[in-house]
Amino acid sequence: MLMTHTNPIATDPARLRWHVVPPDDWLACALEWVDRAARTALDARGKFHLVLAGGGTPEKLYRALAAQTRDWSHWHIWFGDERCLPPGDPQRNSKMAHTAWLDRVAIPAGNIHVIPAELGAEAAAVAYSQELYGQPAFDLVLLGLGQDGHTASLFPGHAWGNELGSPDVLAVCDAPKPPPHRVSMSAQRLSHARCVLFLACGADKRPALTAWQQGSRIPASAIQPQAGVDLLIDTDACPPGENK
Repeated sequence: MLMTHTNPIATDPARLRWHVVPPDDWLACALEWVDRAARTALDARGKFHLVLAGGGTPEKLYRALAAQTRDWSHWHIWFGDERCLPPGDPQRNSKMAHTAWLDRVAIPAGNIHVIPAELGAEAAAVAYSQELYGQPAFDLVLLGLGQDGHTASLFPGHAWGNELGSPDVLAVCDAPKPPPHRVSMSAQRLSHARCVLFLACGADKRPALTAWQQGSRIPASAIQPQAGVDLLIDTDACPPGENK
Protein backbone atom coordinates (compact mmCIF):
# COMPACT_ATOMS: atom_id res chain seq x y z
CA MET A 1 0.00 0.00 0.00
CA LEU A 2 1.22 3.53 -0.81
CA MET A 3 2.24 5.44 2.31
CA THR A 4 2.34 9.20 1.94
CA HIS A 5 3.28 12.07 4.19
CA THR A 6 4.76 15.51 3.80
CA ASN A 7 8.19 16.44 5.12
CA PRO A 8 9.05 20.15 4.79
CA ILE A 9 12.77 20.86 4.35
CA ALA A 10 13.99 24.13 5.84
CA THR A 11 16.45 24.84 3.03
CA ASP A 12 13.97 23.92 0.31
CA PRO A 13 10.64 25.79 0.11
CA ALA A 14 9.15 23.08 -2.10
CA ARG A 15 7.14 20.48 -0.26
CA LEU A 16 8.54 16.98 -0.29
CA ARG A 17 6.03 14.16 -0.34
CA TRP A 18 7.54 10.75 0.40
CA HIS A 19 5.75 7.77 -1.13
CA VAL A 20 7.32 4.61 0.28
CA VAL A 21 6.32 1.22 -1.12
CA PRO A 22 7.69 -2.33 -0.96
CA PRO A 23 10.06 -3.18 -3.84
CA ASP A 24 7.52 -5.57 -5.35
CA ASP A 25 4.90 -2.81 -5.53
CA TRP A 26 7.10 0.01 -6.79
CA LEU A 27 6.64 -0.54 -10.53
CA ALA A 28 2.85 -0.78 -10.31
CA CYS A 29 2.78 2.47 -8.34
CA ALA A 30 5.02 4.19 -10.90
CA LEU A 31 2.77 3.05 -13.74
CA GLU A 32 -0.27 4.29 -11.87
CA TRP A 33 1.39 7.69 -11.41
CA VAL A 34 2.11 8.09 -15.11
CA ASP A 35 -1.35 6.89 -16.05
CA ARG A 36 -3.02 9.35 -13.71
CA ALA A 37 -0.93 12.28 -14.97
CA ALA A 38 -1.63 11.32 -18.59
CA ARG A 39 -5.39 11.05 -18.08
CA THR A 40 -5.51 14.37 -16.27
CA ALA A 41 -3.54 16.17 -18.98
CA LEU A 42 -5.37 14.59 -21.91
CA ASP A 43 -8.77 15.31 -20.39
CA ALA A 44 -7.87 18.91 -19.61
CA ARG A 45 -5.68 19.92 -22.56
CA GLY A 46 -5.67 17.13 -25.13
CA LYS A 47 -1.89 16.63 -24.87
CA PHE A 48 0.46 15.00 -22.39
CA HIS A 49 3.96 16.48 -22.08
CA LEU A 50 6.27 14.03 -20.30
CA VAL A 51 9.97 14.48 -19.45
CA LEU A 52 12.03 11.29 -19.27
CA ALA A 53 14.98 10.50 -17.03
CA GLY A 54 17.90 8.22 -17.74
CA GLY A 55 19.11 5.39 -15.56
CA GLY A 56 18.21 1.83 -14.69
CA THR A 57 15.29 2.62 -12.39
CA PRO A 58 13.32 4.69 -14.95
CA GLU A 59 14.14 2.07 -17.60
CA LYS A 60 12.05 -0.47 -15.68
CA LEU A 61 9.10 1.88 -15.97
CA TYR A 62 9.64 2.45 -19.70
CA ARG A 63 9.68 -1.29 -20.40
CA ALA A 64 6.41 -1.66 -18.52
CA LEU A 65 4.86 1.22 -20.48
CA ALA A 66 5.84 -0.50 -23.74
CA ALA A 67 3.64 -3.44 -22.80
CA GLN A 68 0.54 -1.27 -22.44
CA THR A 69 -2.10 -0.72 -25.10
CA ARG A 70 -3.28 2.86 -25.36
CA ASP A 71 -3.68 5.80 -27.72
CA TRP A 72 -0.20 7.31 -27.81
CA SER A 73 -0.94 9.91 -30.47
CA HIS A 74 -1.11 12.88 -28.09
CA TRP A 75 1.90 12.03 -25.94
CA HIS A 76 4.86 14.41 -26.24
CA ILE A 77 8.20 13.13 -24.99
CA TRP A 78 11.06 15.31 -23.75
CA PHE A 79 14.41 14.45 -22.17
CA GLY A 80 15.77 15.96 -18.98
CA ASP A 81 19.36 15.45 -20.03
CA GLU A 82 21.62 13.72 -22.52
CA ARG A 83 25.21 12.60 -22.92
CA CYS A 84 27.19 14.03 -25.81
CA LEU A 85 27.62 10.79 -27.73
CA PRO A 86 26.55 9.59 -31.20
CA PRO A 87 22.77 9.08 -31.57
CA GLY A 88 22.95 5.29 -31.54
CA ASP A 89 25.31 4.98 -28.60
CA PRO A 90 23.77 2.69 -25.96
CA GLN A 91 24.84 5.08 -23.20
CA ARG A 92 22.55 7.80 -24.51
CA ASN A 93 19.33 8.30 -22.56
CA SER A 94 17.39 8.64 -25.80
CA LYS A 95 18.74 5.33 -27.10
CA MET A 96 17.76 3.58 -23.88
CA ALA A 97 14.26 5.07 -23.98
CA HIS A 98 13.79 4.17 -27.64
CA THR A 99 14.94 0.59 -27.09
CA ALA A 100 12.90 0.05 -23.94
CA TRP A 101 9.73 1.84 -24.99
CA LEU A 102 9.52 4.45 -27.74
CA ASP A 103 10.39 2.16 -30.66
CA ARG A 104 7.73 -0.27 -29.51
CA VAL A 105 4.70 2.04 -29.42
CA ALA A 106 2.99 4.41 -31.86
CA ILE A 107 4.05 7.79 -30.50
CA PRO A 108 4.39 10.04 -33.57
CA ALA A 109 8.04 10.71 -34.38
CA GLY A 110 7.39 14.46 -34.35
CA ASN A 111 6.21 14.20 -30.74
CA ILE A 112 9.55 12.80 -29.52
CA HIS A 113 11.89 15.68 -28.76
CA VAL A 114 15.40 14.25 -28.55
CA ILE A 115 18.29 16.43 -27.38
CA PRO A 116 20.75 16.65 -30.34
CA ALA A 117 23.73 16.10 -28.04
CA GLU A 118 25.87 14.77 -30.89
CA LEU A 119 26.27 18.45 -31.88
CA GLY A 120 28.33 19.08 -28.74
CA ALA A 121 27.19 20.51 -25.43
CA GLU A 122 27.04 24.19 -26.36
CA ALA A 123 25.32 23.79 -29.74
CA ALA A 124 22.91 21.17 -28.43
CA ALA A 125 21.93 23.37 -25.49
CA VAL A 126 21.10 26.21 -27.88
CA ALA A 127 19.13 23.90 -30.19
CA TYR A 128 17.10 22.33 -27.39
CA SER A 129 16.39 25.74 -25.85
CA GLN A 130 14.92 26.78 -29.18
CA GLU A 131 12.77 23.66 -29.31
CA LEU A 132 11.52 24.30 -25.78
CA TYR A 133 10.74 27.96 -26.49
CA GLY A 134 7.05 28.66 -26.04
CA GLN A 135 6.26 25.19 -24.78
CA PRO A 136 3.85 25.03 -21.82
CA ALA A 137 4.58 23.66 -18.40
CA PHE A 138 5.35 19.97 -18.46
CA ASP A 139 2.58 17.71 -17.21
CA LEU A 140 4.96 15.24 -15.58
CA VAL A 141 8.73 15.33 -15.08
CA LEU A 142 10.39 12.04 -14.20
CA LEU A 143 13.76 12.33 -12.48
CA GLY A 144 16.27 9.89 -11.11
CA LEU A 145 18.65 10.40 -8.22
CA GLY A 146 22.37 9.67 -8.19
CA GLN A 147 24.30 8.50 -5.16
CA ASP A 148 25.85 11.97 -4.95
CA GLY A 149 22.44 13.66 -5.07
CA HIS A 150 22.66 14.64 -8.73
CA THR A 151 19.64 14.59 -10.96
CA ALA A 152 19.48 14.92 -14.75
CA SER A 153 23.04 16.21 -15.40
CA LEU A 154 22.99 18.69 -12.52
CA PHE A 155 25.95 17.75 -10.32
CA PRO A 156 27.28 18.93 -6.96
CA GLY A 157 29.68 21.83 -7.34
CA HIS A 158 28.32 22.77 -10.76
CA ALA A 159 25.73 25.23 -12.04
CA TRP A 160 22.17 23.98 -11.58
CA GLY A 161 20.32 26.78 -13.33
CA ASN A 162 18.02 27.45 -10.41
CA GLU A 163 18.48 31.22 -10.30
CA LEU A 164 15.85 33.57 -11.70
CA GLY A 165 16.55 34.10 -15.38
CA SER A 166 18.55 30.89 -15.81
CA PRO A 167 18.46 29.40 -19.31
CA ASP A 168 16.17 26.47 -19.97
CA VAL A 169 19.06 24.25 -21.04
CA LEU A 170 22.62 24.05 -19.75
CA ALA A 171 25.79 22.91 -21.48
CA VAL A 172 27.78 20.71 -19.10
CA CYS A 173 31.42 20.43 -20.10
CA ASP A 174 33.09 19.00 -17.00
CA ALA A 175 30.73 16.46 -15.49
CA PRO A 176 32.31 14.37 -12.72
CA LYS A 177 30.92 11.21 -14.33
CA PRO A 178 31.78 10.08 -17.85
CA PRO A 179 31.20 11.34 -20.38
CA PRO A 180 32.18 14.83 -19.23
CA HIS A 181 30.21 16.61 -21.96
CA ARG A 182 26.45 16.61 -21.45
CA VAL A 183 23.31 18.68 -21.93
CA SER A 184 20.74 19.18 -19.19
CA MET A 185 17.54 21.05 -18.66
CA SER A 186 18.09 23.57 -15.90
CA ALA A 187 16.54 23.21 -12.47
CA GLN A 188 14.32 26.16 -13.29
CA ARG A 189 12.92 24.56 -16.48
CA LEU A 190 12.48 21.17 -14.82
CA SER A 191 10.55 22.95 -12.08
CA HIS A 192 8.16 24.45 -14.64
CA ALA A 193 5.89 21.45 -14.32
CA ARG A 194 2.54 20.42 -12.93
CA CYS A 195 4.09 17.36 -11.32
CA VAL A 196 7.68 16.30 -10.61
CA LEU A 197 8.25 12.69 -9.60
CA PHE A 198 11.61 11.36 -8.44
CA LEU A 199 12.12 7.62 -8.89
CA ALA A 200 14.57 5.86 -6.56
CA CYS A 201 15.03 2.22 -5.65
CA GLY A 202 17.67 0.34 -3.73
CA ALA A 203 19.84 0.82 -0.67
CA ASP A 204 22.50 2.67 -2.67
CA LYS A 205 20.10 5.64 -2.97
CA ARG A 206 19.53 5.88 0.78
CA PRO A 207 22.51 8.20 1.55
CA ALA A 208 21.37 10.79 -1.01
CA LEU A 209 17.78 10.59 0.20
CA THR A 210 18.94 10.90 3.80
CA ALA A 211 20.95 14.00 2.92
CA TRP A 212 17.91 15.50 1.21
CA GLN A 213 15.69 14.58 4.15
CA GLN A 214 18.10 16.32 6.53
CA GLY A 215 18.09 19.53 4.51
CA SER A 216 21.41 19.20 2.70
CA ARG A 217 21.69 21.26 -0.45
CA ILE A 218 22.00 18.62 -3.15
CA PRO A 219 21.20 19.17 -6.83
CA ALA A 220 17.87 17.35 -6.52
CA SER A 221 16.76 19.90 -3.93
CA ALA A 222 17.01 22.65 -6.56
CA ILE A 223 13.96 21.24 -8.35
CA GLN A 224 11.16 23.27 -6.80
CA PRO A 225 7.90 23.27 -8.74
CA GLN A 226 5.03 25.29 -7.36
CA ALA A 227 3.07 22.12 -6.56
CA GLY A 228 5.93 20.54 -4.62
CA VAL A 229 7.96 17.41 -5.26
CA ASP A 230 6.94 13.76 -5.01
CA LEU A 231 9.43 10.98 -4.30
CA LEU A 232 8.40 7.42 -5.16
CA ILE A 233 10.90 5.18 -3.40
CA ASP A 234 11.03 1.60 -2.25
CA THR A 235 11.62 0.54 1.33
CA ASP A 236 15.23 -0.38 0.55
CA ALA A 237 15.98 3.25 -0.33
CA CYS A 238 13.94 4.71 2.52
CA PRO A 239 16.01 6.96 4.83
CA PRO A 240 15.72 6.76 8.63
CA GLY A 241 12.65 8.42 10.03
CA GLU A 242 10.45 7.98 6.97
CA ASN A 243 7.53 5.59 7.16
CA LYS A 244 8.22 2.03 6.12
